[in-house]
Amino acid sequence: MSDLNEVLDQIRQRIIRYRDQAIGEQNTKSILIDPLLRALGCDVEDFEEVQREYKPKSVDNPVDFALFILRTPRLFVEAKALGGNLGDRKWANQIMGYATVTGVEWVVLTDGDEYRVYNAHAPVPIEDKLFRTARITDDASRAAETLELLSKAQVRENLIEVLWQSYFVDRQIRATIGDLFGPDPDPAFVRFVRNRLPKLSPAEVRAGLTRLRVRLDFPAVPAAVPSPPSPPDEEPDQRRRESHDEPASAWGAGTPWRIVTLQDLIGVGLVQLPLELQKTYKGHSLVGRITADGRVSWQGREYDSLSTAAGAARASIIGSRPGRKYPQTNGWTFWEFVDADGQRKPLDVLRQRYHSHGNATNS
Repeated sequence: MSDLNEVLDQIRQRIIRYRDQAIGEQNTKSILIDPLLRALGCDVEDFEEVQREYKPKSVDNPVDFALFILRTPRLFVEAKALGGNLGDRKWANQIMGYATVTGVEWVVLTDGDEYRVYNAHAPVPIEDKLFRTARITDDASRAAETLELLSKAQVRENLIEVLWQSYFVDRQIRATIGDLFGPDPDPAFVRFVRNRLPKLSPAEVRAGLTRLRVRLDFPAVPAAVPSPPSPPDEEPDQRRRESHDEPASAWGAGTPWRIVTLQDLIGVGLVQLPLELQKTYKGHSLVGRITADGRVSWQGREYDSLSTAAGAARASIIGSRPGRKYPQTNGWTFWEFVDADGQRKPLDVLRQRYHSHGNATNS
């Protein structure tokens, strides 16, 4: 996957340059949206992966982009011209109508700068289907975290659904608890408080609840935080960095499985040594290996880091920038393995499994 932060910076500069020029919808797609889709791991030239002007039915208006996994549509993207009014309900209604018919759960409405991510299947009014918004020109880190949820790897693993469930539950609890207070406190709650404080009258309890201001502090629903970039060259402490022995806060709390190390996975048998690593990158088939001693092999050379080996593999295709031996690469999302179901998946899937089974520690 391309360096998302670098691509977002390029797109941001284009938005600033063209936002007052009425560039139109087609130019918005080509100079702002296409580069982002590529950075998210989508092959926009592969018809089986990305279809433009996709029609669920021949009589329907087309969806600008349909992203496919295993030939099944998983994400719709509807584009408007840069600066277009995304608040017009007809656009969201239209694309979510198509998503409902085709069984696609996640849809995106964008003008190339602002991205609105909706859960089309949520059993709530349309305004409550909105899960996240991100504006590239406002907050680069927030935009990167949100947009990475739309990457090919994350859509394939459906991480966004896990995060949505937490957000959806927390939002309902917050609304329900908020209804207990205010100008007309819930009578059942008034009785509950008075039973605990029998010396107070019902009127006193109601007055006190009306004055009360409660702040419900749910943890923020995390987005997929990009892994920190690999250092330019393999260094003596590379393995320590790859293993995330540094405090978790240094790496971001949004994806807690990132504290899981390769040695953790080997220790519990999630990685059976030796393990073949694969990657189809820019039309080239790349093959590496996690060796019997837990190192990473690529073209006959061994590395202490998945990311450094991945950078070396990418460099064999695209070369490196001046002053950098290897391109910055996240080895966990670059390298793939063949899972028990016969499908190729990013190694990061194994870290998520390890963490979800309660094996991860903070050590």
